[in-house]
Amino acid sequence: MSDALLDIRQLVKYYPVTGGVFRRHVADVKAVDGVDLKIARGECMGLVGESGCGKTTLGKTILRLHEATSGSVYFDQAELTRMGGRQLRSIRQKMQIVFQDPSNSLNPRMLVKDIVAEPLVAQHLVGRRGIEDRVRELLGVVGMGEGHLKRYPHEFSGGQRQRIAIARALATSPQFVLMDEPTSALDVSVQAQILNLLKRLQAEFQLTYLFVTHHLLVVKYTSDRIAVMYLGKIVELARTAELFRQPLHPYTQALLSAIPIPDPETGRERIILTGDVPNPVNPPKACRFHPRCRHAQEVCREVEPQLEETGTGHVVACHRWREI
Repeated sequence: MSDALLDIRQLVKYYPVTGGVFRRHVADVKAVDGVDLKIARGECMGLVGESGCGKTTLGKTILRLHEATSGSVYFDQAELTRMGGRQLRSIRQKMQIVFQDPSNSLNPRMLVKDIVAEPLVAQHLVGRRGIEDRVRELLGVVGMGEGHLKRYPHEFSGGQRQRIAIARALATSPQFVLMDEPTSALDVSVQAQILNLLKRLQAEFQLTYLFVTHHLLVVKYTSDRIAVMYLGKIVELARTAELFRQPLHPYTQALLSAIPIPDPETGRERIILTGDVPNPVNPPKACRFHPRCRHAQEVCREVEPQLEETGTGHVVACHRWREI
């Protein structure tokens, strides 16, 4: 993908597990284990999977909120994983994050005007006299007004707090924004408002999103392409319409079958996965999904499947995708 803004190559993030009296390194939690992903400029890439599959860890490792164990992340052809000091500080203006729960991501002791202004001050982007005007402008963009400037986060609803968090993320005029389940802590009616706001902002400011969520209908509405993650690995990637029309991986098929349909007469098969998600400290050999897959055969237990192009920009890591 020649116009990729973000190019992730064999990214690995392990968390060490220590044990014994001397707290020796005895194992690793394999949260992200060899991920390749490209996100085009101006695209919204959805990232879905069960809780604990590594979605949020992948996003935070991309931004270097967590340091990668190995692999590379290229942002606009510059390698983030090797940057430090002033160079990293400068490029972070172009990369921002909206966290899942605004109640935790906004400082309860700061006024809204100071919360939104904080990135401007930290990056020395606006002079002292121009900060308040810029904050008013940012709050206006997300549908809030001057009357909100001198209030604290606890005085707002959940949707309003998330709007404040979005305004803060936009303060540095970023190119890329990681959306870490930005609507999961909100009521359904408020979710719709925030999703519409995010789509409008993406078009208005030519933003690139990585949209992390476990809600498939949310990414169906927001995303151009969807990557499906299971136990630290990408198992399927396709354009949104293609993925919903023809999912190829058994795990994706099971996820899509769980989407409720408001019609009791619909006879769609519900795929129930057996067993629990394996321990990421000791994931299954070969295909990590094989202990829960109803189509698993001997090759699935012995050979790890690689992402394979199906000929339509749709890639899948499954030995049996042609047969199921």
